[in-house]
Order: sequence, then C-alpha cells, then structure tokens
Amino acid sequence: MQMPVHIVAAGGFVENNQGEILLVKVRRDGDWVFPGGQVEVGENLIDGVIREVKEESGIDVIVSHLVGIFSNTATYEGHSGVKIVPTKVMFDFVCKPVGGELTTSDETSDSCWVSKEEVLDLVSAPALRTRYQAYLDYNGSINYMDYITRPEFELKLKRSV
Repeated sequence: MQMPVHIVAAGGFVENNQGEILLVKVRRDGDWVFPGGQVEVGENLIDGVIREVKEESGIDVIVSHLVGIFSNTATYEGHSGVKIVPTKVMFDFVCKPVGGELTTSDETSDSCWVSKEEVLDLVSAPALRTRYQAYLDYNGSINYMDYITRPEFELKLKRSV
C-alpha cells in the first residue's frame, strides 16, 4: 500500500470591527482570495494561519475559532516543477486583526478590507466562494466539504460535524 500524501493548509477569514473581510490579490493569477496557505513542517495549524495572514497581508491576527474543514480530492499537474498536486486538506479559521498594516508580499499584489456583502463580487473561484458561504452560514457546527476543482468545480459532499 502506498502511503497517503496530503497538503495541509490553513486559511483565515479575517473580520475587522467594521464587519469587513480581509482579501489579498494573488500575483500568479490576479485572483482575490482569503489569506492562507500550506502549513510548514513542524508548524501547527494556528501558527500556520497566523503566519500566512501576516506574510500575505501585513496584518497580525489572533485566531477565534474553526469554521470549516475542506478536502480538495482532485489531483492534477502542478506548476514550478510539481508533477502531481496531491489531495489538499484545508482548515478555515475566523481571525481578528490585532495590529499590522496592509501591505503586499512576493505572493500578493494587493490587500484590502471589503464589506461582507461585496466579497463575492471579487472572489471568483467556486471553491473559495463555497468556503466563504460556509463562513457566512456558520452556526456553531463545523462545516465539512469534499470537492474537486478540476477539470471543473464539483461539490461531492457537504455536512456539519
């Protein structure tokens, strides 16, 4: 049996006191996204999301609570020498800003605060839209979803746990 390989990632829905959501624009494709990314070796999920938000946006955060766990079970050819991108498991957290200033990074070309109602006008990726809706619909139960993003987005499983 082959040992399973997964990418573990953490994302942050950062909401300020005005009810605005933090978005960053990815340099690679110009899409607006929520800050987050792969958890590094030896790093826990909470530290990972705090680091990713700071790196991508310049904002310091504290983590409030987990709202969703998502599996992207599609495998596909990667870029930058990656032959096959394995299954991804993503943990989305609600975060509160506690300092820092909006900035950009090697990965991001812009960062901004957007009203909750306008987020979906900017975020176009179906998987991210689905995860944002799970954040909006959060009722105290953790959302779990299994989806694929290629060849096109398909939600395979949705439930609360």
